[in-house]
Amino acid sequence: MTFRLKIIGSNSAAPAFNRNQTSQVLLVNNTHFMIDCGEGTQLRLNRSRIRINKIDHIFLSHLHGDHYFGLIGLISTMHLFGRTRPLYIYGPGPIKEIIEMQLKYSDTLLNFELIYYFTDQTDEEIIFENKDVVVRKFPLNHRIFCTGFIFREKPKKPKIRKDKIPKDFSLADIASLKKGKDIFDEGGNLLYKNEDLTLPPKRSRSYAFCSDTKYDESILKYISDVDLLYHEATFANDMKERAENTFHSTAEQAASMAIKARAQKLLLGHYSVRYKELDVILEEARNVFKESYLSIEGSAIEIED
Repeated sequence: MTFRLKIIGSNSAAPAFNRNQTSQVLLVNNTHFMIDCGEGTQLRLNRSRIRINKIDHIFLSHLHGDHYFGLIGLISTMHLFGRTRPLYIYGPGPIKEIIEMQLKYSDTLLNFELIYYFTDQTDEEIIFENKDVVVRKFPLNHRIFCTGFIFREKPKKPKIRKDKIPKDFSLADIASLKKGKDIFDEGGNLLYKNEDLTLPPKRSRSYAFCSDTKYDESILKYISDVDLLYHEATFANDMKERAENTFHSTAEQAASMAIKARAQKLLLGHYSVRYKELDVILEEARNVFKESYLSIEGSAIEIED
């Protein structure tokens, strides 16, 4: 199963140095999840060869413009391209009013339905689930209401060892094996142990998106043991006071969070326009946590099972 993150935008407040504002697309099997939608997102999607009408779910962390100003343009283009499937938008309640006002004054009647799931800043909560993955939102510590998102694959089924399966095995027996069960006869006697006829399932993967937030260890309970952690790193450590005052984080703080969360890898992003080159951001993080990487627009990160 595919579990791949594509970086669409990596900057903070404004585009600069060939970097656009925050946006990502996570592909889980055949489902495309967009996370934030900064200005210029649809152009970057074209350059990344991601067909916009493949996207059915858009998650917005908060309503600062660098995280959603690209949304109405994306919706409008979906409409022009003949989309008829519903589009699901997960984010703060005012997003519905914002989108409907823009559609009203542009005299646009969409060909498809917009379905909203309004997030709030309460504790962790499941906001999406299908056969492959569960998505939860959790509160972050930013200047305005802001949430993070964590995507966790569901437990996978054991792999049947075809060379070990008796010829008289029924489909019901196969189904029981896939559920991890042993096989018994009608009298309740054990015939076959599951572990003798199957291989252990592949591990489930996970991705946590921590959008704009100051350093706050209270989120560790939501993101523990994650495979890939995205954590904003707006500033280098010489701007630590500025980070604190604006409810952002430094690269060093992001790396510290990755260690305490027992993350396998850290992905840095939301860079300030102060930084033309990002070496200082990466070096600062790697001094704390070696498995730190920059989010670079157009790049993809495959999370292996």
